Amino acid sequence: MPYEPPTHAVERSLRATTGAKTVAGVDEVGRGAWAGPVTVCAAVTGLRRPPAGLTDSKLISAKRRAELAPLLESWVTAFGLGEASPQEIDDLGMTAALRLAAVRALEALPVRPDAVILDGKHDYLGPPWRVRTVIKGDQSCIAVAAASVIAKVRRDTMMAELGADSGEYAAFAFDANAGYPSPVHRAALEEWGPTPHHRLSWSYLDALPRWQHLKKVRISAEAAALESGGQLGFDF
Repeated sequence: MPYEPPTHAVERSLRATTGAKTVAGVDEVGRGAWAGPVTVCAAVTGLRRPPAGLTDSKLISAKRRAELAPLLESWVTAFGLGEASPQEIDDLGMTAALRLAAVRALEALPVRPDAVILDGKHDYLGPPWRVRTVIKGDQSCIAVAAASVIAKVRRDTMMAELGADSGEYAAFAFDANAGYPSPVHRAALEEWGPTPHHRLSWSYLDALPRWQHLKKVRISAEAAALESGGQLGFDF
């Protein structure tokens, strides 16, 4: 089905109401994966017309995403990428790990943005960043859509290379599932157990009796509760 193309409406609103000159769109990928980092992209686009077909990365085929990402990287005014590793996710919980990755992405920009458009309804960035949250911002906001495609392609490529570089990870089919839940991924976990690239605090280990002893329990129950929704928010 056709989708309405994203616009600069939110960015224009932020410029008009806050005086912001540089506005970054921020989106993440990898929140619902069992393995691999969570990756965040911050993109600054100005108010120019984007390449044709830009929308939320989840609504674009893998082939089209791969074609669009390099166009976007050349088209945007600037972009920055940040990651939080599986170990950081285990230690901090998903909410804090998302903030860490987002701050790394924003700090990778050549200019600090005056305002940030954050995809979703929860502000996981907080002060000192001036944030406007937008539900389905990756569909409606050009800068966020651009960030979503760049982040998705970068992380998918990294996960595919991880599987290709080492035969010991071939059974996990990271090139096909990018570390997300899948029957092949689950079967490999049952047979071989988690790799150093898996998140060990997540509930998938509860269903793997042979490997339950490896589960990592965070000290903060509050952090675990905040993050529990992320395990179900698979963002293929």
